[in-house]
Amino acid sequence: MRDPDENGWQSSAPAWIDRMADVGDFSRAHVLDAPMLARVAALQPKTALDVGCGEGRFCRMLGDLGIATTGVDPVEAMIDSARLRHPGGAYHIGFAEALPFDDAAFDLVVSYLTLIDIDGLEDAAAEMARVLAPGGRVLVANLTSFSTSSAAIGPRYCRDTGEKLKPLGRYLVEERMWFEWDGLRIQNWHRPLATYMQAFLSQGLTLRHFDEPEPTGGPTERVQAYARMPYLMIMEWEK
Repeated sequence: MRDPDENGWQSSAPAWIDRMADVGDFSRAHVLDAPMLARVAALQPKTALDVGCGEGRFCRMLGDLGIATTGVDPVEAMIDSARLRHPGGAYHIGFAEALPFDDAAFDLVVSYLTLIDIDGLEDAAAEMARVLAPGGRVLVANLTSFSTSSAAIGPRYCRDTGEKLKPLGRYLVEERMWFEWDGLRIQNWHRPLATYMQAFLSQGLTLRHFDEPEPTGGPTERVQAYARMPYLMIMEWEK
């Protein structure tokens, strides 16, 4: 029996739910939502699975498009919140490495900023491919590996200007790190980009789309900081 709090998400669920609400954070509301939804609109899936759905925000957005959407997450409090906010939705407790669904059950499988939380990346990629119907797509939003590498060693500061810098750490070394902010304490993975690519390539999937989207809005300071060090990417894989 796995501990749903093994990476801190069960303990951090109340703070996360309060933080996300329906609006989301900067990364979601101002960088990822628009291009992720644009890809979904282009694909026009009838069924979708959101792996690591959390409080169900993206499931609700997919449902608003008329897509029969299922959410799965290992944290009971997240699923309870998702069901409360979306009584007509389908939500299940489960880990990405052992999805409780039949083979080829979904036209679209979404991983929206969840790969960094998953210990068994290869198993999770295999499960996403297994539950995906032939011709279906896996749509992934993730932190870039350059940004997670810099996070592993923390910021440095320019000796001359005092500017906050984000140098690379041990880029080629996979490692887990604990982060604390706004009442959350969670564990994330740094992995090289090649590790993510190989996990999906090994399942026979074909990369059909890749993007590093620009912000579409948000506070000026956040937009300017993001332009100096973009940290989000989107991948789309076809079965």
